[in-house]
Amino acid sequence: MHERSTNRIRCRQKGFSILEMLLATMILLVGLVSVAQLVPASLLLNYRNRMDSSSLVFAQRQLDQMLDQPLNSNFFLDALGNTCQLGDPTTPNVLEGNSVVSLNNETLIDFSQPQGAPAPTNGYSFTYQDPTDPNGTTYDVRWAVIVTGNGSVPSSKRYILGVRRLGGNGFFLPITLDTMVTR
Repeated sequence: MHERSTNRIRCRQKGFSILEMLLATMILLVGLVSVAQLVPASLLLNYRNRMDSSSLVFAQRQLDQMLDQPLNSNFFLDALGNTCQLGDPTTPNVLEGNSVVSLNNETLIDFSQPQGAPAPTNGYSFTYQDPTDPNGTTYDVRWAVIVTGNGSVPSSKRYILGVRRLGGNGFFLPITLDTMVTR
């Protein structure tokens, strides 16, 4: 009698059918493929964020050097050895340096490249190659200055500084910083 009850228990136990295993495997594969496709996308976003951060840090460093100069300085030699013009106080309220554009109530350095577009202004631009970047990323640095004052003594200067990544894969928006320093 004991033997018959054991057989009945065994008959009631079922395993997974091959069809159920195939369905579970397909669901698992779809999930794994979806996750695997996210990895390259996240790597690309991480790379672009690194480039944007590098541009912003460099732009802020350059702007800080300009802001550290006395208000009556017309130029200075930056940490990289570039001669940087800071505007002429004898021509107040005039944009000096690179041309700017207004977009959504923001003033931006004009980096446009169509024919007839302004070339970088000498003394108000330079290119910079990042020595810490293994790819040797190069940046186009441009700025404009508006001096206000009485014609010989400046009372304030507005700096508009833009940094744009040159070359590489993809499109990177330029970084623009706009600030004013007063007495």
